[in-house]
Amino acid sequence: MTGSLAIVGYGLSAIGPGVGVGLIFAAYVSGVARQPEARGMLQTIAILGFVLCEQFAIFGIALAFVFSG
Repeated sequence: MTGSLAIVGYGLSAIGPGVGVGLIFAAYVSGVARQPEARGMLQTIAILGFVLCEQFAIFGIALAFVFSG
């Protein structure tokens, strides 16, 4: 078997941001369903949360390539 353990570690660490994004947009949909007039403010907050959550996945893939080389 060939490969790097860093890539396996990244695969496992990608679960966290995946769950985080799911929770963020579940809360967004729930909030819009309860108060449709707050959609604009909630959308801005949801996208900001998505970006902050996804940055950890991007840092993780960068570190996986750094440590595998």
